[in-house]
Amino acid sequence: MTPQRASVDPEARRPASLPMQGRRIRVFDTTLRDGAQSEGISFSVADKIRIARRLDEFGVDYIEGGWPGSNAKDVELFEAMRRIPLRHAALTAFGSTRRAHVRSEDDAVLLDLVRSGARVIAIFGKTWDFHVTHALKVSLAENLAMIADSVAFLKQHVEEVIFDAEHFFDGYRANPDYALRCLRAAQDGGASVVVLCDTNGGTLPNDIAAGVRAARETVSVSIGIHAHDDSGCGVANSIVAVEAGADHVQGTINGYGERCGNANLCAVIPGLALKLGCDVLHDGALAHLTTLSQFVDEVANVPHNARQAYVGRSAFAHKAGMHVDAVTKHRSTYEHVDPESVGNSRRLLVSELSGGATVASKAALRAMHLDKRSAEARHLLKRVAELEREGYAFEGAEASFELLMLDANGELRYPFEVLGFRVIVEKRGSDAPTTEATVKLRVHGVERLTVAEGDGPVHALDQALRKALNRFYPDLAGIRLTDFKVRVVNVREGTAARVRTIIDSRTEDRSWSTVGVSTNMIEASWHALVDGVIYGLLCARDAGAAPEQTQVPDGG
Repeated sequence: MTPQRASVDPEARRPASLPMQGRRIRVFDTTLRDGAQSEGISFSVADKIRIARRLDEFGVDYIEGGWPGSNAKDVELFEAMRRIPLRHAALTAFGSTRRAHVRSEDDAVLLDLVRSGARVIAIFGKTWDFHVTHALKVSLAENLAMIADSVAFLKQHVEEVIFDAEHFFDGYRANPDYALRCLRAAQDGGASVVVLCDTNGGTLPNDIAAGVRAARETVSVSIGIHAHDDSGCGVANSIVAVEAGADHVQGTINGYGERCGNANLCAVIPGLALKLGCDVLHDGALAHLTTLSQFVDEVANVPHNARQAYVGRSAFAHKAGMHVDAVTKHRSTYEHVDPESVGNSRRLLVSELSGGATVASKAALRAMHLDKRSAEARHLLKRVAELEREGYAFEGAEASFELLMLDANGELRYPFEVLGFRVIVEKRGSDAPTTEATVKLRVHGVERLTVAEGDGPVHALDQALRKALNRFYPDLAGIRLTDFKVRVVNVREGTAARVRTIIDSRTEDRSWSTVGVSTNMIEASWHALVDGVIYGLLCARDAGAAPEQTQVPDGG
């Protein structure tokens, strides 16, 4: 009989040294240039400066600011950045090789690049013979001269010139000898890096690796990779390129970029650092990756992608009861890296799929002891299932679940009691509608009746609620509403359908979401609003700030 072999802890199986332990890889961020070409993205000069400063703090090696001379905004950016010293990153200007049959010293694009004041200049040139003859309409020899001349001219004026070999992989597939001759021309001109660009984004990893190896055998300078994501392989292609010999990686934060976007540095960087052991950033920087990703989305005014690898809100979210039970015993059961290594955190989602382990783990986060097999845990799960049948969804409103858990355990001390509310919406003539809300509360035995106006029912209710509570809870001033979402739960019921509202709130160092459900949208919003305020005040109380009382609010 064959003896059973004991399973080995996944942590113990990991090699003492990773495949590329300590190998230095330089990160070239092009969010401000290539990323700004993404549909729906438009950065102001002030936006670009804010992002550049944050990228510099994060520790990227190059920040490509834009193409000076192509538009007034980029000219203004480079002028402004002369007065803003970067501590780590090299501000890089982007442009193209000289025009055909024009001397480099007379070429307007190259002169604008020099005048930008950037320490580093990156220029692109054609390496696909099809583009040379059909787009540029010049001879293959003239294109080689354009590359070498342009690099040599720029090298006289700046510290470093990077050559972006546009369409390299398409060119290498069509005419490998010519594509490689283009790289040699850039090296002969004085380029310190030749970047192999998958400009159309259609190359698969095996062909990326073959192209990088061929380039590595052809030139002695640093090899870079610039991948687009049109085939969904941008991140994989970047990592494969490094494994094949590249030591310079270009991409954008959150994968912004033309068409389907560029290689997402928020996945490339941790992949290189955590999976291969490469030296990518300074010590401790990786733990700020999630906040960097969120910051750039906020500046760009786009929603954060919850399912983004490593940095998304759902990247380490566990919903199924079996998964939660396993991951609380050992993270490696359902997590490929430690969430904290990239500045993210584990989330245990509560739903009808949850088991006792989920509520027990949630309770532990509040320093509560709740056995997963206890009657209290079963009762709480039953209550969650009942509420979800009514239309509640707690996986996106974890603060409401925490309040439900505290209440079920007899540990919730309400900071106020709701006695009632009223909302009046009035429209006269062509004027915009006005909304007035009246709120009646009891706080520490004192009844408060307050009236406030707002831009819509939720805003008016929020203003009236704050007006009633401010004198008792000064910390309420630090709580602000950041988002409000409404969804119809049972669409077939038409105007009598239930609606679910979710309100996102935050303080300077914490954010949370609460949910309300009703056939009346204003009442659903009120429930979510009150939950949000109660949760915020309880957090302040836990921090030693806010007082409490024991009355239970109606519908709170």
